[in-house]
Amino acid sequence: MTGLTHIGASGEAHMVDVGDKAETTRSATAEGYVRMLPETLALIREGNARKGDVIGTARLAGIMAAKKTSDLIPLCHPLMLTKVVVDITEDETLPGLRVTATAKLTGKTGVEMEALTAASVACLTIYDMAKAVDRAMEIGGIRLLEKTGGKSGTYRAGD
Repeated sequence: MTGLTHIGASGEAHMVDVGDKAETTRSATAEGYVRMLPETLALIREGNARKGDVIGTARLAGIMAAKKTSDLIPLCHPLMLTKVVVDITEDETLPGLRVTATAKLTGKTGVEMEALTAASVACLTIYDMAKAVDRAMEIGGIRLLEKTGGKSGTYRAGD
């Protein structure tokens, strides 16, 4: 493991220079979940949330968030994403919704933060849209599942 790339010799924060890196196809997938009451999950499933389509809105929010990551995370590079996919599925074992977000591009830096931001904001949107009926919902499990491309190669959670 190497040192932190965003910290200079004197401890100051700086943006990493990626100018000399090779452009490669890069992708990252992240996940998270929103645990809720079974009744809240049923309300969302049936499309009866007062604010509207929870899953559709959360999916759009996640996609939009991935595109705005460099505006939210101070040292992230603005990226020209070529694909963002946000999948939201029911998980009766939680009970709740699982969010998986994938970001992709051909470029000089990875898209892990974009995938993590998409998953996080989709989860926050689910909470926002259903909080009127279930303030005890729990957001958790935000993590990188996989990343490909770049000099460091492939990473898969659990390997």
